[in-house]
Amino acid sequence: MIETSEGVLQRNLHLIDEQKDYWVSQRVTRGEEVVGGDLSEHGNPTVVVECVPLPLKARAPLFRDGIKVVVPPVRRIPPDALSPRTKTHNYLNLVIGDLGAKAMNSDAWAVLLDVNGNLSEGVGCNFFMVQDGKLLTPMARYVLPGISRQTAMELADKQGIPVEEKDIDLFDAYNADEMFLTSTSLCICPVSSIDGVEIGGGKVPGSVTKALTDAYLRLVDYDFVRQYPRYLDD
Repeated sequence: MIETSEGVLQRNLHLIDEQKDYWVSQRVTRGEEVVGGDLSEHGNPTVVVECVPLPLKARAPLFRDGIKVVVPPVRRIPPDALSPRTKTHNYLNLVIGDLGAKAMNSDAWAVLLDVNGNLSEGVGCNFFMVQDGKLLTPMARYVLPGISRQTAMELADKQGIPVEEKDIDLFDAYNADEMFLTSTSLCICPVSSIDGVEIGGGKVPGSVTKALTDAYLRLVDYDFVRQYPRYLDD
């Protein structure tokens, strides 16, 4: 799978310049359903490897102004119904929540509540907040524990920043000192508001977010923060 993924990337690199990047993703299915057969019957597994350019221009303002998070009324599917810790392409629940958030603010990113009324995750992103110098994030039981999420937690630990996985309700979030989202494409991106409530006076990034972002830059040896804003004037 690694060799195939790298091969797909190499064959498509000539289509973008040195300042751009690709998402490279792998999709594995059980194969085609046998027509007229039982639902459990299927053909050989199907593997799809693809690469798509990152939306650098569309997301460029996020690193300058911060992400505006909106919490939609749609709740995240409970883990006793479908574990969010399994990475599948069943994103419908999150997509519906994102559409609801964008209906309220076209620039918003959705972060859904879990069935208990605590913040969980958004489409392909994990949620973090900072309160009194401590980094807080929803418990892994209720979210997909992404690699970027784990990286942020490990970097915080190395820098002596306390990290805690806990239930985070909206009162906690509205009173946060800082907030950010992590994902494969964003790595770390600051949040300026949630449900219209400014975080840290709306100024981004906060000191803890900045420290973790700088550590992330050193880890990957690439300045992804500068990669986005260069498209602001295009």
